[in-house]
Amino acid sequence: MEMLGKSVIRKEALDKVSGRAIYTNDIQGVGMLHGVLVTSTEAHAKILHISVDEALAVKGVRACILGKNLPLTGEQIRDRPPLAYDRVRYYGEAIAVIVADSYHSAKIAASLVKVSYQPLPVINSPSQAVNAGAPLIHKQLESYLKEKDVFPVPWTNIANRLKVRKGDMKKGWDSCSHIVEESYFLPPADHAAMEVRCSICEIDKEGNIEIHTSSQAPFMVKKLIGSYFDIEIGKVTVKTPLVGGGYGGKASVQLELLAYLASKAVDGRKVKIMNTREEDILTSPGHIGLEARIKLGCGKDGKVKAAEILYLFDGGAYSDKAVDLARAAAVDCTGPYHIENVKCDSLCVYTNHPYAAPFRGFSHSELLFSFERTMDSLAEEIGMDVLDFRELNSILPGDYTPTMVRLTRSNLGNLPKCIDRLRDLMDWDSGQIVHVNQHLIRAKGVACVWKTSTIDQNASSGVILTFNSDGSINLMSGVVEIGTGTKTVLAQMLAEKMKMDISQIHVQMEIDTKSTPEHWKTVASRGVFMAGKALLEAADDVMTQLKALAACVLRVKVQDLDVGYGKVYLKDDPLTFLPIKDLAYGYKFPNGNAVGGQIIGKGNYIMRNMTNMNPETGEGRLGPEWTVAAQGVEIELNAKDLTYRVLKAVSVVDIGRVLNEKAALGQVMGAMSMGISYGGRERLFFDQRGRVLNPQLRTYRPLRYGEHPEYKVEFVHTYQLDAPYGARGVGEHGLLGMPAALGNALTLAAGVKMNELPLLPEMIWKAKRRT
Repeated sequence: MEMLGKSVIRKEALDKVSGRAIYTNDIQGVGMLHGVLVTSTEAHAKILHISVDEALAVKGVRACILGKNLPLTGEQIRDRPPLAYDRVRYYGEAIAVIVADSYHSAKIAASLVKVSYQPLPVINSPSQAVNAGAPLIHKQLESYLKEKDVFPVPWTNIANRLKVRKGDMKKGWDSCSHIVEESYFLPPADHAAMEVRCSICEIDKEGNIEIHTSSQAPFMVKKLIGSYFDIEIGKVTVKTPLVGGGYGGKASVQLELLAYLASKAVDGRKVKIMNTREEDILTSPGHIGLEARIKLGCGKDGKVKAAEILYLFDGGAYSDKAVDLARAAAVDCTGPYHIENVKCDSLCVYTNHPYAAPFRGFSHSELLFSFERTMDSLAEEIGMDVLDFRELNSILPGDYTPTMVRLTRSNLGNLPKCIDRLRDLMDWDSGQIVHVNQHLIRAKGVACVWKTSTIDQNASSGVILTFNSDGSINLMSGVVEIGTGTKTVLAQMLAEKMKMDISQIHVQMEIDTKSTPEHWKTVASRGVFMAGKALLEAADDVMTQLKALAACVLRVKVQDLDVGYGKVYLKDDPLTFLPIKDLAYGYKFPNGNAVGGQIIGKGNYIMRNMTNMNPETGEGRLGPEWTVAAQGVEIELNAKDLTYRVLKAVSVVDIGRVLNEKAALGQVMGAMSMGISYGGRERLFFDQRGRVLNPQLRTYRPLRYGEHPEYKVEFVHTYQLDAPYGARGVGEHGLLGMPAALGNALTLAAGVKMNELPLLPEMIWKAKRRT
């Protein structure tokens, strides 16, 4: 291997560190207008009247857009008006858009819009939403358009109900000698990406729509705008430059719709709408919440025999992607363990909270916090070491997932090997808890994780390669560069395949849906897998073309030739060759004749053998493979004031093959820091009226510089046979077990069950008071 596994500097790195990088908000235009949102001050209320006269009188104001007569939107269930028009369903919901010559004028005008409300009862939690007699947030749920694999329950607040039924529950419980049952509460949170969401739209005189947007899903933006507003899809072009972090939050489509409506209201002029940080937290979709109840039982030998699970996901006011999050949780409901008898109900319910977008891990950090905390409880009940207990129950090749997919070494990897390496890295055998002195207690907690990618069954990815006259290659992929370095890894893969220097590969960073081949969405750790498969097919395509042309010129058989090192050469006589640069635009003979033309390669990949879930049993194949990992943290708790420090965080991930060492380490460590921050710090606080009390980074407090622990990351290498060069997706997995490992460590140190996030000292104090 010449290129793979090396720590190659990202293709966009110099632009980013020098400040030359272009993000959506950097895009300007002569005469560009600005849109500002008017948002709700109530979490649930009827809109009695909206007065816009004062706003329209402000100098420079061009239009005020209201929500009446707009189509309902939503990827899975069309339940969300782009602008609330008869009622508001969450605090911060957009009601109107003011368009003006300047942001300042639009902001002043927005403050002058008067909205009269009639408050309605507020649903502030998932358990409250499913109570008998709870007020309905969507009375017309039955009439909404929806996809066929979504199962809302009319005349309830249940937007989607998923069921998994495996084995015989009675037989399972009868074989259990030890049973535990626990409940958990994880409130909604935020993505807190460095770049807030921003969208710009312009419509020309022929009705062609051009949108620039900070999005993880530009092709979905194109599709949905065409669908929602009955526009010929070829007239919609979406462009996405570099994105300053997304973590799933920018996979949802929201501001793009408002920017389109704003431009349409001012005769197609260019309009920019950019969130403030407060709007990014309040108005745009956030991180889903969860209430869970888990009952686990095992036999005297420690083997888990039965699991009964209820996941109540806080989808917020609209279903958006939350219904998919509940589905993903059902698919992987038991964590990476072999359990023969499983009953799981995973519900996405409506509440009067901001609606949910995917968050890095796609519901898995939430379900794994609940399940891994229960695994610790059951290990304690039977008197086993928690790490031994997990290794004993690890899911293995030949076992079946909760949805009855048979696992192999290739599509699963090696969890026991991850656990064994974690044991060494955490010096586990030296003890799980140590009393340092009268007040300080050190404790270790662990968690095991797995995740498959429950994306659309027909999700696809394409890659185009074109040659320059000097033999260098232009690489075009629809993967959005959101900070993961995926496009650099694609360039490494191409350099490896073509045996060429990576400096000769020029990567197009910006996405233009008119000319860039489609990639479904840049989500779910699927970039390298899907785009990588497409890339290798495109590379084979250009190599076939080069060899065919060279065979014609050299008068040899195609199968006698190989490509590499900037040449097409005879396998048995490499000194007989043609430079690729002489073939890239066709070959010209000495007499002036020419053959061939510019070499253009294409490749594509579409998910294979995926199925829907059976609505009664959950049976179905919804993902291609599972990446497994074992993780742990070591904390130091001050028993006097209940403050604590995270001293060390460890992850061992079965990555298949490392393609870019520094990039892989950075991905896992960055995810680990997010997991510790989510588990230990982050949440939205709501008052009884459903209003968010901490919509800014002064009060919504992620982990800060200087507060990080020591990070240790190692990889296990079990090749995934159908993946590019055997590499597994790893973008999310470093996060997944961190909240659970933190909760397990604090439970041991504090001597009380920590079943509610975030794990603040206040929560430890409250848990102690309850005991």
